[in-house]
Amino acid sequence: MEQRLSYFDIGQAPLKALLSVEAAITRSGLDLQLLHLVKMRVSQMNGCAYCLDMHSKDLRAGGESEQRIYLLDAWRESTFFSPRERAALAWAEAVTNVTDGHVPDAVYDTARAEFSEVDLVNLTMAVVTINAWNRLNVAFRMPAGSYQPPK
Repeated sequence: MEQRLSYFDIGQAPLKALLSVEAAITRSGLDLQLLHLVKMRVSQMNGCAYCLDMHSKDLRAGGESEQRIYLLDAWRESTFFSPRERAALAWAEAVTNVTDGHVPDAVYDTARAEFSEVDLVNLTMAVVTINAWNRLNVAFRMPAGSYQPPK
Protein backbone atom coordinates (compact mmCIF):
# COMPACT_ATOMS: atom_id res chain seq x y z
CA MET A 1 0.00 0.00 0.00
CA GLU A 2 1.47 3.31 -1.06
CA GLN A 3 0.84 6.62 0.68
CA ARG A 4 -1.40 8.84 -1.45
CA LEU A 5 -0.20 12.20 -0.14
CA SER A 6 1.28 13.74 2.98
CA TYR A 7 -1.51 15.71 4.58
CA PHE A 8 0.99 16.99 7.17
CA ASP A 9 2.70 18.95 4.39
CA ILE A 10 -0.49 20.31 2.85
CA GLY A 11 -3.20 21.01 5.45
CA GLN A 12 -1.33 23.27 7.85
CA ALA A 13 -4.15 25.43 9.26
CA PRO A 14 -6.62 22.59 9.90
CA LEU A 15 -3.85 20.38 11.29
CA LYS A 16 -2.79 23.08 13.74
CA ALA A 17 -6.38 23.28 14.97
CA LEU A 18 -6.64 19.49 15.37
CA LEU A 19 -3.28 19.36 17.15
CA SER A 20 -4.47 22.14 19.45
CA VAL A 21 -7.51 20.05 20.40
CA GLU A 22 -5.20 17.08 21.04
CA ALA A 23 -3.02 19.22 23.31
CA ALA A 24 -6.07 20.39 25.27
CA ILE A 25 -7.23 16.79 25.74
CA THR A 26 -3.75 15.78 26.93
CA ARG A 27 -3.85 18.61 29.50
CA SER A 28 -7.44 17.80 30.56
CA GLY A 29 -6.44 15.64 33.50
CA LEU A 30 -7.73 12.39 32.02
CA ASP A 31 -5.32 9.51 32.49
CA LEU A 32 -3.04 9.28 29.44
CA GLN A 33 -3.06 5.48 29.45
CA LEU A 34 -6.87 5.51 29.43
CA LEU A 35 -6.80 7.93 26.48
CA HIS A 36 -4.39 5.66 24.59
CA LEU A 37 -6.61 2.63 25.29
CA VAL A 38 -9.62 4.50 23.92
CA LYS A 39 -7.67 5.73 20.89
CA MET A 40 -6.37 2.26 20.18
CA ARG A 41 -9.83 0.71 20.48
CA VAL A 42 -11.36 3.27 18.10
CA SER A 43 -8.45 2.73 15.70
CA GLN A 44 -9.13 -1.02 15.80
CA MET A 45 -12.75 -0.35 14.89
CA ASN A 46 -11.72 1.96 12.03
CA GLY A 47 -8.89 -0.22 10.74
CA CYS A 48 -6.24 2.49 11.04
CA ALA A 49 -2.84 0.78 10.97
CA TYR A 50 -0.90 4.00 11.55
CA CYS A 51 -2.85 4.84 14.72
CA LEU A 52 -2.76 1.23 15.96
CA ASP A 53 1.02 1.28 15.62
CA MET A 54 1.22 4.67 17.38
CA HIS A 55 -1.06 3.92 20.31
CA SER A 56 0.28 0.41 20.93
CA LYS A 57 3.76 1.98 21.19
CA ASP A 58 2.45 4.76 23.45
CA LEU A 59 0.72 2.20 25.68
CA ARG A 60 3.89 0.11 25.97
CA ALA A 61 5.97 3.22 26.69
CA GLY A 62 3.50 4.06 29.47
CA GLY A 63 3.95 0.63 31.04
CA GLU A 64 0.87 -1.13 29.66
CA SER A 65 1.04 -4.94 29.64
CA GLU A 66 1.12 -6.85 26.39
CA GLN A 67 -1.78 -8.95 27.66
CA ARG A 68 -4.10 -5.95 27.99
CA ILE A 69 -3.05 -4.60 24.61
CA TYR A 70 -3.74 -7.96 22.96
CA LEU A 71 -7.12 -8.31 24.68
CA LEU A 72 -8.34 -4.78 23.99
CA ASP A 73 -10.42 -5.89 21.02
CA ALA A 74 -12.22 -8.33 23.35
CA TRP A 75 -12.41 -6.07 26.41
CA ARG A 76 -15.98 -7.11 27.18
CA GLU A 77 -14.94 -10.76 27.55
CA SER A 78 -11.81 -9.94 29.56
CA THR A 79 -11.38 -9.37 33.27
CA PHE A 80 -8.34 -7.13 32.77
CA PHE A 81 -10.13 -3.79 32.48
CA SER A 82 -11.49 -1.68 35.34
CA PRO A 83 -15.08 -0.42 35.48
CA ARG A 84 -13.83 3.07 34.52
CA GLU A 85 -11.94 1.69 31.52
CA ARG A 86 -14.95 -0.39 30.49
CA ALA A 87 -17.19 2.67 30.67
CA ALA A 88 -14.71 4.65 28.56
CA LEU A 89 -14.38 1.88 25.98
CA ALA A 90 -18.15 1.39 25.71
CA TRP A 91 -18.58 5.17 25.34
CA ALA A 92 -15.87 5.34 22.67
CA GLU A 93 -17.45 2.52 20.69
CA ALA A 94 -20.94 4.04 20.90
CA VAL A 95 -19.74 7.52 19.89
CA THR A 96 -17.75 6.02 16.99
CA ASN A 97 -20.77 3.96 15.84
CA VAL A 98 -23.43 6.68 15.99
CA THR A 99 -24.98 5.33 12.79
CA ASP A 100 -25.92 2.17 14.71
CA GLY A 101 -28.78 3.93 16.49
CA HIS A 102 -27.06 6.74 18.34
CA VAL A 103 -25.45 6.51 21.79
CA PRO A 104 -27.65 4.36 24.04
CA ASP A 105 -28.86 5.76 27.36
CA ALA A 106 -27.39 2.79 29.23
CA VAL A 107 -23.91 3.53 27.84
CA TYR A 108 -24.29 7.20 28.79
CA ASP A 109 -25.47 6.31 32.28
CA THR A 110 -22.50 3.99 32.83
CA ALA A 111 -20.08 6.62 31.55
CA ARG A 112 -21.63 9.32 33.78
CA ALA A 113 -21.25 7.06 36.80
CA GLU A 114 -17.50 6.89 36.14
CA PHE A 115 -16.75 10.36 34.71
CA SER A 116 -17.60 13.93 35.68
CA GLU A 117 -19.37 16.06 33.09
CA VAL A 118 -16.10 17.80 32.23
CA ASP A 119 -14.22 14.50 31.93
CA LEU A 120 -16.96 13.02 29.77
CA VAL A 121 -16.80 15.99 27.38
CA ASN A 122 -13.01 15.66 27.23
CA LEU A 123 -13.26 11.91 26.68
CA THR A 124 -15.77 12.51 23.89
CA MET A 125 -13.42 15.04 22.30
CA ALA A 126 -10.68 12.39 22.41
CA VAL A 127 -13.00 9.99 20.58
CA VAL A 128 -13.91 12.68 18.04
CA THR A 129 -10.27 13.53 17.35
CA ILE A 130 -9.06 9.94 17.02
CA ASN A 131 -11.88 9.32 14.56
CA ALA A 132 -10.63 12.35 12.59
CA TRP A 133 -7.02 11.11 12.64
CA ASN A 134 -8.18 7.61 11.62
CA ARG A 135 -10.05 8.99 8.65
CA LEU A 136 -7.11 11.11 7.53
CA ASN A 137 -4.65 8.23 7.86
CA VAL A 138 -6.90 5.67 6.18
CA ALA A 139 -7.92 8.03 3.35
CA PHE A 140 -4.34 9.03 2.53
CA ARG A 141 -2.82 5.62 3.39
CA MET A 142 -0.36 6.84 5.99
CA PRO A 143 2.18 4.03 6.35
CA ALA A 144 2.51 2.46 9.80
CA GLY A 145 5.76 1.75 11.56
CA SER A 146 7.71 5.01 11.68
CA TYR A 147 6.16 6.49 14.85
CA GLN A 148 8.28 6.58 18.00
CA PRO A 149 6.80 7.60 21.36
CA PRO A 150 8.16 10.76 22.98
CA LYS A 151 10.81 10.14 25.59
